[in-house]
Amino acid sequence: MLKMFRYVSAILFTALIVLPTYPALAASYPVREVRMVIPWNAGGSNDIMARLIQPVLEKEGVKIIVENVPGGSSAVGLGQVANAKPDGYTLGWATSSILSLIAEGKIPLTMEQFTPLVKASEDELILIVSKNSPHKNLKSFMDNIKANPGKVTIGTPGARTVNDLLAILMARSVDSTPRSIPYPGGSRAVAELLGGQIDGAVLKPGESMQVIKSGDVLPLGIFTENRSQVLPDVPTFKEMGYNVFPYGPLKQISFIVAPANLPEEFKPILIKAFTAAYNSPEFLKFCEENAVVANPVSGKALDDEVHGVVSTLGTVLKQMSGK
Repeated sequence: MLKMFRYVSAILFTALIVLPTYPALAASYPVREVRMVIPWNAGGSNDIMARLIQPVLEKEGVKIIVENVPGGSSAVGLGQVANAKPDGYTLGWATSSILSLIAEGKIPLTMEQFTPLVKASEDELILIVSKNSPHKNLKSFMDNIKANPGKVTIGTPGARTVNDLLAILMARSVDSTPRSIPYPGGSRAVAELLGGQIDGAVLKPGESMQVIKSGDVLPLGIFTENRSQVLPDVPTFKEMGYNVFPYGPLKQISFIVAPANLPEEFKPILIKAFTAAYNSPEFLKFCEENAVVANPVSGKALDDEVHGVVSTLGTVLKQMSGK
């Protein structure tokens, strides 16, 4: 009996030690800097946004160190996130680009390898040309694509991204094809456009607003249902008679992910911090100036949206490949 009593007492004592462990862990998290992987080159809109919210996150108790890991249309950097230890100290800035690659099934990554935390933004993608382009409006540019299939070069930040798919769907709306040129980030596409190496580019306003304001590039059309509040003079493809969404809307979103199996007690800490950052005056001002829609969705709503985008992209990719 004494032996049994000691055994039970030992179990209860161990339980008393273990039970507070997880709450205590959550209470102390994070105790050091959190690595934030931006899977694109420095200078792009996601990189800019990440660095913009750094001081806001620090006030919320989460200090991030931004690290640019470009390559593979974001697959390289987010692959590092997926394979990182799920201890809350490695996060990634995911976009629809990785969702497109996952939908296509050509990379060894799935959404089950990630924990989506908070949606950061939605972007209004636009078609831009150099100020030296002979095409000063959308109809002129589209007529050129129709008359020259396979010859009009369109720069995008990565192959099989939403931008790349929209460039192809744009040309298909006039029964033509573009020559899509993928670059490792929007800033490179802008540089090539300014240098005269490509005819146009499909980018986020955040990647091109500075050169739009300077007059070095011209926005010709916007890939949204309604006109942008930031660029109200730019017509939508829809209003100009071009059906660029034959398989349903394609959305360019960005959201924060952690590796799968992130401890549940860490999620509310990170969601609270990032939600506060995305609702901060600094972030909202950036969004207003760059035609970015701030929308800090989390939980089931984010999970449903992410998987919905993957499904739509899968349909588009299959239709475009003739499968």
